[in-house]
Formats: sequence, structure tokens, C-alpha cells
Amino acid sequence: MKFVTFFDGCVKTGIVSSDNEFISFDEIGLKFKDLNDFIERAGDKDYELLSVFEAQARGLKIGEPKLLAPIITPRQDIICLGINYMDHAAESAKFKGEKFNGRREYPVYFSKRVNEAVGHGGEILAHERVTQKLDYEVELALIIKKDAKNVSAKDAKDYIFGYTILNDFSARDLQIRHKQFYFGKSLDTHCAMGPAIITADELDSSNLTIKCYVNGELRQNSNTCNMIFNERYVIEELSSAMTLKAGTIISLGTPSGVGMGLEPPKFLKSGDVVRCEIEGIGVLENFIS
Repeated sequence: MKFVTFFDGCVKTGIVSSDNEFISFDEIGLKFKDLNDFIERAGDKDYELLSVFEAQARGLKIGEPKLLAPIITPRQDIICLGINYMDHAAESAKFKGEKFNGRREYPVYFSKRVNEAVGHGGEILAHERVTQKLDYEVELALIIKKDAKNVSAKDAKDYIFGYTILNDFSARDLQIRHKQFYFGKSLDTHCAMGPAIITADELDSSNLTIKCYVNGELRQNSNTCNMIFNERYVIEELSSAMTLKAGTIISLGTPSGVGMGLEPPKFLKSGDVVRCEIEGIGVLENFIS
């Protein structure tokens, strides 16, 4: 099932039908204020009703309403994995002038503040007053379906609501200046998400092509099979000591080809168009303003 949030006179949440049409919750009598609310409260009957309407041709054609981020306002900061592809670990170390021994023994976790996520087609502020090294990062993100505590790796998939594309925009100069990720990852509009959330039962997240283009130039081109630490490992480790609440968003890292890793580095500027693609999910395209 494919969940979307869109604007059609007002903000609506719903699904995409098999005929590629939007169906809002309100249209079929489901009373959920947003996708966070649905994830937390929906029961089997709600999913069954959605399944019935998913197969019907009704609603609005995709492209007529304006797509928004599926989850506009995360209930908590997004949990992100740093350098979770080996080739990106190497290019990151090179940019920072550090030696890289080719090993990653433990994941790097950090938090990304998102006051409001930007959807497909939305504008990303360059924030040129505070950063001159704005970078892109295409990532596969997952959304936790129910509270997860002490979850084993073998059961981890049962706790995933679905997957989406996340562009983890990053101010590299702020990261280096402050010697940590939080501020440089959390500027307003610097989280793009979408175009939809694909439920976990419809996607093999372990083998998906993942790409990013800037102004039509292919910059990142990899596969999720190249992750160092997969979602099962991450959910098991994090839930062993902290509760992952329903609606928690975890972004699983980016492959090589980011702007800082190029020779010479190529950072984003006003007027650039960034297009992220993940197989089975779709396209997330944004404009730098």
C-alpha cells in the first residue's frame, strides 16, 4: 500500500489506488488527522477498508494535487545513520583529512531536527548566510509501526510500517566547525521526504537501486545491499536500550557520490535541482532556492 499526504484545497492524507489515483482518508470515512495519527491508532478494519478502496478507480489523478512530505512533522527528531555505506565512509574520511582503515565496527547514529519536512517538488533554502557547503544525501528511510523495545533482528520487519526516500541535506562547513552533525543537519527545510511511504509488505528493502542526480548529472548510484548495517541490526541494537515509539523515522545512510566527495567538491547553490530515486518507491525532486 502506498500512503501519501497532499494539498488539494487543504492538507489531506490517504493512499494511492491501483489506478494511480489519490484517495483521501476523509473520502472513505476514516477519521485520522495525519499519517502519524494513522500509524498510532489504525486497526485491522481500517487497513481492510483501505485495501478495498485501493483497488478502485476513484479520487484525484497524481499530479493534480500538490504532494507534500508523507509525514510533515515528525513526532521526534529523525534517527540517522552516518557513513553506512563503505564507499561513503572512505570519501567522508578523505574530505575531513582523516585516515580510513576500511572497517566500520559500529554504526554512527545522530539526530536530525525536522520542524517541517519538505515534499516532492518543494523548495530547499540554500541558507547562504550560514553555509557555503550545502550537500545532498539520498537515503532509504523507514517508519516504525508500533512501539519497539527489545526487538530481535529476526522480528524487526514486523515493526516497520513502511519506507520512503529521504534527502538528508547537510551543511558540511557547519558539521566541521561544530565537530558534530546536529546543527549542520537541521537547518530549516533541510529534510526532504517522499513522494510516498510504501508499506513494508510490498518492498524488499535489502536490494533496491538508489540514485541521486544534480541538474541531470548522476552523482550517486548504488544499491541498498551495500549498507554496512541493515535495518534489522539497527532496530535490534537501538531497541535493546531505548524504546522506538510508533512513527519513529530512521534514515539508513547514503552511498558515495555526495558533493564533498567529488574532485573538486561540488556543493549545491540556488537554482540547482536535486532528484533522488529509489527503486520501488519513486522520485523525490527538490529545488534549491
